[in-house]
Amino acid sequence: MPFARSWKPALRLAVKGLAAVLVVGLVSAGIAALAQAQPLAQPPAQSAGDGETIFKTKCTPCHTIGGGHLVGPDLKDVTTRRTRDWLTQWISAPDQMLAAKDPIAVQLLAENNNIPMPNLALTEAEVASIIAYFETNPTVLPAQQPALPTGDPAIGRELFTGAVRFQNGGPPCMGCHSVAGIGALGGGALGPDLTPAFNKYGDAGLAQFLNSVPTVTMNAVWSGQPLTPDEQADIWAFLQQASVSGRPIQALGQLAALALAGTLVLLNIAHFYWRRRLVAVRRPLVARSRISS
Repeated sequence: MPFARSWKPALRLAVKGLAAVLVVGLVSAGIAALAQAQPLAQPPAQSAGDGETIFKTKCTPCHTIGGGHLVGPDLKDVTTRRTRDWLTQWISAPDQMLAAKDPIAVQLLAENNNIPMPNLALTEAEVASIIAYFETNPTVLPAQQPALPTGDPAIGRELFTGAVRFQNGGPPCMGCHSVAGIGALGGGALGPDLTPAFNKYGDAGLAQFLNSVPTVTMNAVWSGQPLTPDEQADIWAFLQQASVSGRPIQALGQLAALALAGTLVLLNIAHFYWRRRLVAVRRPLVARSRISS
């Protein structure tokens, strides 16, 4: 059957071709379905108007745009001085960039009295909106804060330590911060030492910080129970006084006394422990010597 033998190879070839076409079709359909199920990541939505709101809410206590240095640098034309990628990383996580020793971040820290920019926990869209706002080339001058009344550093000290409660129920500063001149240990360690705060932030900068508390942690605590103008003035006066005074000699003496007392307690505990242990060892030895004699 020469005819049958001649068409069989052609049939096998046609079947293989059809199978290949089906496989290609199935793969293409799968890729299309996957692309439909997982669309390409889109850049975060951004709005210069939203960026303006965020900037004026969270950034103006430390920055101006065209108004000169405040607590942090003037951000005029910042988008021409820094790349978008760098700005995105810096605004999103300044603490991580400082930890990674980014050279620009380290330089900015040194140029601004070693005051680190706080991590404001902004979303990608919020960061993109702030950068979009910068690109509109706005001008934001320092906020005109009402003049504080004359503060009393003695009352500020009482408020700081918690001896006098804040009018709106906020916690005492000493729970998180330390400062020179308030005892041997000087306060909490959750927040930075505020002894140099007045020199770092300056007169206006510290006043703005007390009025707006822009960091995430402090804003969460104080937004619902803000300091009154009188309390701001008293704390301001206390921190001004603390900035020119070191930890007093009597506080250093108290620290030394505490250290000595702790050492004596540990020595007494060790002596008691070893004495009991030696007695426990000697009794069996004495008993054995009596039996043997």
